Amino acid sequence: MNRRQTLAALAATTGGAVMSPSTLLANAAPEVVKDPPPFAFSLNVSTIRGQNLGFVKELEVASKAGFQHVEIWMNSFQDYLKTHTVADVRKLLGDLGLKVENAIGFAQWIVDDETTRSKGVEQLKQEMELLAQIGCKRTAAPPMGATNQPGLDLNKAAERYRTILELGDKTGVVPQLELWGGSKNLNKLSEVMYVAIQAGHPSARLLLDIYHLYKGGTSPASLPLVGKPGIEVFHLNDYPTNPPRETIVDADRVYPGDGIGPVRETLKQLKTPGKTIVLSLELFNKTYYAQDALTVAKTGLEKMKKVAEGV
Repeated sequence: MNRRQTLAALAATTGGAVMSPSTLLANAAPEVVKDPPPFAFSLNVSTIRGQNLGFVKELEVASKAGFQHVEIWMNSFQDYLKTHTVADVRKLLGDLGLKVENAIGFAQWIVDDETTRSKGVEQLKQEMELLAQIGCKRTAAPPMGATNQPGLDLNKAAERYRTILELGDKTGVVPQLELWGGSKNLNKLSEVMYVAIQAGHPSARLLLDIYHLYKGGTSPASLPLVGKPGIEVFHLNDYPTNPPRETIVDADRVYPGDGIGPVRETLKQLKTPGKTIVLSLELFNKTYYAQDALTVAKTGLEKMKKVAEGV
């Protein structure tokens, strides 16, 4: 139909009155704005580190398995940079269609010893600057170095967390305060929440984990208390009946849905309308390390999607 025929048709359906374009727009059905997906699926390369693939092949496996998001380990990344450039890493990520959501490092930023802590803060600063260059906006901040001796002053921990959050202001990479269930400090949600809140910085975020919540004795029922902004990345895994909580270790983690953990219940607690949370598969299972890395990554992604389906 040409313009004259279109206007005639409109006039016929509106009693002879031709509606103006503005009237047509006003009467049009409102555009439906869809919420973003509740979860994005990421591979923490810890899951295939036992195969000793190296930085490039770890990323290639993640991409071939169907992941679009990854968590890298700083030591593997920095080893690659000994013979390559940051530009090489950006190209690699682009070619593979991967986004680095978070990085795993072990700087001792929280310890009481001032010399060690200063070195740890400087290490973290350098790592953040590298991560910013590849578009990664987060890094893990676990209680490294303060895991064996209980009694860490949480107020001092909060001051130290604020220090590295201020580094995040400068670098654009936000440290995610990580709960370690097997540590003598920051092994409970109440402790990491206290440190994050007491730090008094708007960028404070928590990095939590199905296994670590269980190991440290925190119920997932407490997760809503964290608040909507507080969690951006969540480590997904599961745990078996045996060994018991007192003796279970990292290597005992299994695929989500293969254990007895409240995985779906936890995801329901995490789900936040209007926000996408990155679920990152983090495993250290020696049985999986003995298998083909691509098979492990594919299996992990399938099981992640299955437990998240319909949540």
